[in-house]
Amino acid sequence: MELSWHWPWVGLAGLIASLAVIAIMVLASAKRRHNDSGSVRTFSLDDDLNTETASRLFRQWRTMSRAAVVLLVMALVLAIALVARPSTVDEGEERASSRDIVLCLDVSGSTLPYDREVIDTYRTLVDNFKGERIGLSIFNSTSRTVFPLTDDYELVSEQLDKTSTILKGVESQDDIDKMKDSDYQAISDWLEGTQNRKEATSLIGDGVVSCAAMLPGFAYGSSNAETASRQRAASIVLATDNVVSGDPTYTLQEALDLTKQAEITVDGLFSGPQQSESEQTTKQFESEIESHGGVFLTQSNGASVAELVKQIESRRNHDSAASSKAAISDAPGWWTLALAVAIVIWLLLAWRLRR
Repeated sequence: MELSWHWPWVGLAGLIASLAVIAIMVLASAKRRHNDSGSVRTFSLDDDLNTETASRLFRQWRTMSRAAVVLLVMALVLAIALVARPSTVDEGEERASSRDIVLCLDVSGSTLPYDREVIDTYRTLVDNFKGERIGLSIFNSTSRTVFPLTDDYELVSEQLDKTSTILKGVESQDDIDKMKDSDYQAISDWLEGTQNRKEATSLIGDGVVSCAAMLPGFAYGSSNAETASRQRAASIVLATDNVVSGDPTYTLQEALDLTKQAEITVDGLFSGPQQSESEQTTKQFESEIESHGGVFLTQSNGASVAELVKQIESRRNHDSAASSKAAISDAPGWWTLALAVAIVIWLLLAWRLRR
């Protein structure tokens, strides 16, 4: 923390004005004493009180008067300091990590078993979020927004818990075969709106564009410096196996071009079996994500999907900390306390002097 003055010129002006007033008062007092020095001496009651006791009380009164003057001067200086707004510079207070995160999940049959791990991981991460907004969109041939960008973490947790419960029965084909009709219907209801195009599944580019549309500063079809103007960092976590079936409106390359123009970072999480990580579609997925400034992760090193998600969040938080901005905060605390103490003591002295 570094102390600084937000309005130093105001404090300087107050100090100059105070010194001018004090100088005028001193000159007026000196002139009055000079005029009194030429007058004829007269006797008053003060002369009759010129005793040892009266002298002691007079010295006490004079000491207390001087102390009162010193306290008034201190109060004046402290008041001027407060007018100048003492502040502290905190380089870690205003974080650029206040960002928007969209979970963009491919819910085609091949990736659905992996989506639950992504959901569960973000459910635990939400407890540590502060200022971030999070949204969830799912896609297959078409997209559906599960919940829009929000920092209502109670709502987010409720929705993620509900989604995790629904997806619990699709971790393997065995689970699906043994699923009760009510559970199957719950999954079908949750996926409603993601399969509106016939003979097309996992249209990834279209899914990314739909997810990007949830973020401020993105425009369908084009994006430029004006539409990309944003105060918050924005990122998309794309979980897919990059296996496209059908004719998408946007390829993944075209979708990533648009998000990059809109200053939206897209991180890729391969959601598929480990034996498919060496396939051409996966390599292409990795190349396109990394060429657009994103992080691409797979399970090839034995890490779980949950660990991969945490790696992405850790890297993004590191990037946010690196772009932190210094924040100036008013710090009147000790100055206000000192002013209050000086005024209280002065009031006590003034009360004693009146007696």
